Amino acid sequence: MGRNCHPLLSGRRSKAEKYNHGLSSAELLALASLCEVFLPPLPSVSLEGKEDRPGQALESFYKASGVQAPVPDKVAEIVVKRLLTEAVILIRVVLLMLSTKLGTLMLCGSLCLCGKWPYINNFSSMSLEKREKVLQKWFKNWIFTPVRIAFVTLKIFCLFVFFCQLDENGKNPAWEAIDYHVENDEDVSEVQQERPLEKGIVETMYETDSTIVQSLTQKGLQVTKDSKQNVYKIKCDVVIVGSGCGGGVAAAVLASAGQKVVVIEKGNYFTPKDYSLLEGPSFEQLYESGGILPTTDARMTILAGSTVGGGSAVNWSACIKTPKSLLQEWAGDYKLPLFGSPNYLSAMDIVWERISVTENCVQEGFQNQVLRKGCKNLGLDVERIPRNSSENHYCGSCGHGCKNGDKKGIDSTWLVDAINHGAVILTGCKAERFILEKNDNGSTRTMKCSGVIAKALNNDIRMNFQIETKTTISACGALLTPPLMISSGLKNQHIGKNLHLHPVLMAWGYFPDSNLEFKGKNYEGGIITSAHKVVSRDSEVRALIETPEFSPAKFSVLWPWLSGIDFKQTMLKYSRTAHLITIIRDRGSGEVKVEGRISHKLDQLDQENLKAGLRQALRILIAAGAVEVGTHRSDGQRLKCEGITKKEVEQFLDTVYAAEGPKSPVENWMVYATAHQMGSCRMGVNEKEGAIDENGQSWEAEGLYVCDASVLPSAVGVNPMITIQSTAYCLSKRIAESLREQSS
Repeated sequence: MGRNCHPLLSGRRSKAEKYNHGLSSAELLALASLCEVFLPPLPSVSLEGKEDRPGQALESFYKASGVQAPVPDKVAEIVVKRLLTEAVILIRVVLLMLSTKLGTLMLCGSLCLCGKWPYINNFSSMSLEKREKVLQKWFKNWIFTPVRIAFVTLKIFCLFVFFCQLDENGKNPAWEAIDYHVENDEDVSEVQQERPLEKGIVETMYETDSTIVQSLTQKGLQVTKDSKQNVYKIKCDVVIVGSGCGGGVAAAVLASAGQKVVVIEKGNYFTPKDYSLLEGPSFEQLYESGGILPTTDARMTILAGSTVGGGSAVNWSACIKTPKSLLQEWAGDYKLPLFGSPNYLSAMDIVWERISVTENCVQEGFQNQVLRKGCKNLGLDVERIPRNSSENHYCGSCGHGCKNGDKKGIDSTWLVDAINHGAVILTGCKAERFILEKNDNGSTRTMKCSGVIAKALNNDIRMNFQIETKTTISACGALLTPPLMISSGLKNQHIGKNLHLHPVLMAWGYFPDSNLEFKGKNYEGGIITSAHKVVSRDSEVRALIETPEFSPAKFSVLWPWLSGIDFKQTMLKYSRTAHLITIIRDRGSGEVKVEGRISHKLDQLDQENLKAGLRQALRILIAAGAVEVGTHRSDGQRLKCEGITKKEVEQFLDTVYAAEGPKSPVENWMVYATAHQMGSCRMGVNEKEGAIDENGQSWEAEGLYVCDASVLPSAVGVNPMITIQSTAYCLSKRIAESLREQSS
C-alpha cells in the first residue's frame, strides 16, 4: 500500500517520530482519557456482528481504542499546529482542568466523586462509563458552549487521526472491519508516467540556496542574487500567485499571448502516479490547513485545495455552466456587462472543450444509484452532471487526487498550455506581500504594484524571492487573496468581505448488503454524476441535492457522536450508508481578512432553503428503500423506515431543520461542511461596490489584478469550477489585450 506513490503521500511514519505539541504529561493523560471515550474498547458481544466480515478484523475493531498510541500525540499535534491561538488556549485550559481534582469537579460535577479520600477523582481516574456520561452531558450543554466546542473539536480530531493512521503495511486496522479499501493496485503501466509540467517547473523542496539560481536560470528566467536585501530578484512580464482554476487559466492565456509568466504556488506538484488515495497524507499535502479548517464559530468545516492545480486537483469533477438567471443578475443588478456578453458565453464553451467535459456516465456508483432511484420513485426530476473526465470514469477517490489520470484538472490542461509557451511554475513558495509603491502618473489609483515578495517553505532556501514585474495577479483563492492584499497595505472595504461558502448539510440512509438493487459501496464510482434541484412554487431553485465523496475519516468527523458503542455500530454500516448533500446559494456571507480566521453567517432564507433541501433528501432516501435515515444533528436524529406510514414520515420530517452550530446556545446543533469559497474580493462597478473593476484590476493599485473565485459578485449556487475558469479566461484575455496595447 502506497509503495508506488510519492513519499509525501505514503503516510509512512518514522518509528522514532518526535512530537512538538508541547503538552505536559498531565495534559496528555487527560487528552488520552478523552480519546478513549470517543473510541472505547468494547467486548465483542456489545456490537452487532457482520457475518461477511473476517472475525479477526471485527475483534480488532471492537478492541481498538483512542487511547492507543499514537492517537493522543497526533491529536495534540493537530491542536497546536492547526487551530487559532484562542482555540489552543481554550483546549489546553480544559485539559489542565481535567488533570486536576478541583478542575474535574468543576467540569464533571458529581460524576467524579468517589468513596475514598479526598473523594474526588481527576478525569483520567474516573471509570470509562462515567467519563462517557460527562461528555454526553457536555455535548448537550447550551450554557458554556466554549467548553462544548473544546470537546467537540477533540472528538473530531481523535476520530480523524484514528481513521487516517496507517500500520507498517500501509493500511488502517479498522478498514477491513468497516468494509473499506483503497484502490491502489492498478497496473501502473496504464497510468501516465511522465510529468507534464516537468520542463517548466522548479520545486523548491528539492532546492537549496546553492542550486536555486541555476534551476531558475535554466528555465529562462533572469535571476540575480541580492545578499544585502536577502532576496533573489527575478524579472518577468507577469507573476501569478496561485495555480488553481483562476491562476492556471490566466497563466495559459497570458503565456500564449507572448508574456513571460511566473506562477508561484505554495503547494507541491503531484502527478497521477504520485497519488496514494490515502486520507491522512492526502489531506496534509493536497488541502489547505491539512483539511482541518473550521470557521471561527466551529459551525462549518472548510475544504480547499492547496497543491499545483488548486481545487481542480481534488474536486469531484462536477462541471455546471453558470446559470443564465445568475448571469442576468450579475449583468443587470450588479451592472457588470461582462457576464451578459457573448465573450463570457464563448469562454464557457472554450473551458468546456479544454478540460474535456463529457455529459454522460456509463456506470453510476452506489450513492448516485440511490439518488436516481429515490427521485424516480417520487416522480422527481434528476439531472446528469457533466464531468471533466471520460464517460467511463468510475472513481470515488478523486478527492485525494485522480490516480488514473482520467480527470482533466488544471494541472493537466491549462498549466500544460502555459508551460508549453514558456511559463515557469515555482512550487513550495508562499507569497508574503505585494510590492506596492506610490503612483505618480496621475492615475485615480494611488498605488502601483511592481511584483511580489515570496518565501520558500523549504528551510534550505533562506533568502526570499523578489519577483519584479509590471503585472501581478492574485489567484490564490477566496480564502487567501484577501489576507494577502490586506497585509500588503490595501484598504478597500470589500476586501475580505462578502465571502460565500455554499453551506452544506447532509442526510443519510442505510441500505444493507441484502439490498441487491444497489451495487457497490459508498466510496466507489463517480462522485457526482446525478443531481436534483429543489425548487419553490415559483420555480426558484432553493437547493441542489448531490452526492459526496465520504471516506472513513470524513464520515467519522461529521457523524454525530452519541456513545462509543453507537459510533462503532455505525462504522460497521459505513460502506452501505449513502449520503446526499444539500447545497444552497447562500445569501448570508462571511469575512476573511486574516489567514485562517474565517467567519460566516447564514440568513433566514439560507436556513429555510437548507431545511427544504434536507427534508427532500430524506424523502429521496426513504423512497429509494433505506431501512434507516437520519441527519447529522448532534442528538443523532434518525428514523427506522420499515413499515413506516406516510404520516409518520411527515411527522419525522417536521422535526428536521437547519440547526445552529455548536457555539450557539442550543441543545441540538450541527456541523456544516463547505468546499466552495467565493466573493471575498468581489468585482464592482466602482470602488464603493467592489474591490476590483470589471477588468480584474484593483481599484487601489495599478498593475495588480485578481483572477480567482474571490472576484465573483455573489454565490453561484452550483459547483463553481466552470464559472471560475470562464471568468478567469475573460479577465486574462483583457489583461493580455491591455499589455499588448501598452507595448505597441
